[in-house]
Amino acid sequence: MRLPFLFTLPRVLRHSAAIGADLPPDEAVVLDAPDAALRTALTSAAEGDHGPARELLAATREHTQWELRDGYVSRLAEAALHNPGWLDTWLAESPADPDAALVRADLCTDRAWEIRTAERAGHVSRDQFQAFFALLEDAAPVIGRAAELNPADPVPWRIALIHAVGSQAPREVFDGYWAQALARDPHHFGCHAAALQYLCAKWHGSHEEMFGFAESAADTAPPGSKLHALPLFAALEYAVLSPSPSPGAPPGPDPYAPRVAAAVTRALDLSAAYEPGSHEAAGFRNHLALMLLRTERWDEGLEVFRGIGVHATKYPWAYFGDDPRQEFLEIRSGVRIHVATRTPFFGRPPQPRTSPAWAPGAPCAVAIAAARPADVAQAALMCGVSLRTAPATATHTYVEAVPETRPAKRSVLSTEDPLTTAADNFTTGEKWPTLVLRRTPERCGFTLFLKGRPLAAHEWNATSPAPDHTAVTTTAEALSRTFALTDPRPLVHILRSTGNPPRHQSDLLAALSLPPLPPGFGDRPEVLDTLPDARLLTRRGLLAGMRSTMTTQDGEHPSAPDGHEPRSPRWWLVRVLALLLFTASAVRGWLGPDVSPAGATTVTISALYVAARLTGAWRQRRRTVGTAAPAPE
Repeated sequence: MRLPFLFTLPRVLRHSAAIGADLPPDEAVVLDAPDAALRTALTSAAEGDHGPARELLAATREHTQWELRDGYVSRLAEAALHNPGWLDTWLAESPADPDAALVRADLCTDRAWEIRTAERAGHVSRDQFQAFFALLEDAAPVIGRAAELNPADPVPWRIALIHAVGSQAPREVFDGYWAQALARDPHHFGCHAAALQYLCAKWHGSHEEMFGFAESAADTAPPGSKLHALPLFAALEYAVLSPSPSPGAPPGPDPYAPRVAAAVTRALDLSAAYEPGSHEAAGFRNHLALMLLRTERWDEGLEVFRGIGVHATKYPWAYFGDDPRQEFLEIRSGVRIHVATRTPFFGRPPQPRTSPAWAPGAPCAVAIAAARPADVAQAALMCGVSLRTAPATATHTYVEAVPETRPAKRSVLSTEDPLTTAADNFTTGEKWPTLVLRRTPERCGFTLFLKGRPLAAHEWNATSPAPDHTAVTTTAEALSRTFALTDPRPLVHILRSTGNPPRHQSDLLAALSLPPLPPGFGDRPEVLDTLPDARLLTRRGLLAGMRSTMTTQDGEHPSAPDGHEPRSPRWWLVRVLALLLFTASAVRGWLGPDVSPAGATTVTISALYVAARLTGAWRQRRRTVGTAAPAPE
């Protein structure tokens, strides 16, 4: 039986900062992050240069790195889906290049599936189906050509197996493709994953056949092979993605529950064989986290999130929303809350079994507010984050969040970076807009705030294709209205640019007539501390912030919170007696013969509040005494 929310809330407030504090910050998490070599190839392809992609795939072919090759081909084909010019040039120069032909084969199937979409058949129109089957028919000879140009390569047969799923190929055709894939690499994960889709119940097989296939592949796989996670993918297909039983189905135990549990156990063992933060293990670890949460195994789920580190993947989180990265962050935050609710108030949070290894570079964020520093500081008194401000121009202010060893309880579980969370707060009720700019090694982005509302947001990613024109136009129009521009078309061009996110971010500021980014932005988290007239706005508690709001004159930069106020003996005596009284009342309320949950809860919360005030005052007194003590001679 779960504790009522009123009882678990104190646990969340007490433990939330400590549980999961070793996880990478939300702003460092990247969706489907490519490795360095693939990042170079994708960035060059976005700029029209196919040279790095050609060299990358040639190396995987020469060294028979089929698993690596499969992942590279998929990402390059995805990049060519909306920007095919570089691939067309490559094919024109080298029509018999097996690597270019392979990317083209994968691209042809991707185009077909983009038209069909991932919706169930009942939600796909007749016209979509006709175009889907026509494109798959055109793709068949292209896949055959890729297989002919490199007979030892299993990757064309992975594409052929996916083609068989969509084209509704008969079983004998599928069996022929599968035999060809096995002959080239009997333990190729990509081919097994494609075959699993064909054999699942929603396509051309059954639950029994799917589980049997996955378990057989895992049983014969070498140690450490990702095929040991194949039953996990079958379990997710059955438990999460399969249609629910019909209302008339007879009730009874789930016949596949033991196989689902065994698949999760096998995947946990496989995860333990990989280092925390492993890029290679990220795919199955993201699926494993979801399966653990389905059975409310919160502690193990948090441990898997530690193993994932910064490497979120599009699937399975795309099944639950249009923004997989945000889904990942919100679910990870929810796991921390669940672990906190299960930790006794005076207990010690569970300690991590792994040491997360993540070093993607420091995430950076700075805001440009169209207001004076004193006005920004006055508005930010109750935002719950320590900020640093510096004049950018006579009418604009730079703002950045200052890292804290003990962040505020109200912000610790936010899935936004601290500055974005603060801007959402300090722009409320204000007429001046604020542009929050973010930068990581993988991407650059911004969010526009006005009157406490995010009006527009955008992200540049060097490894992603150009964004949708309609969405970008909407963002450009919002920026134009806010900053009084007459023509949004130059902004559309900047927002749709690819290849160099930092440059595009700077170009946007120039187009909006905003100050340039401060020197050093992107190299270190704090860049305003070296600017002249930079001021620190220390985080205040809610009551202190309200008091400062009412007492600070307009146009002044608020002073730092007052130091320690000496407490009188009477103050200590009254609160110690109150603590004893409330504690005794709470014990009697919970252990007495006539338990009144409402009354017992009230006195318990009162006792905790008084204890917190006494503890805080005592710690502040010790710090003050230590600071004031004379240095030894």
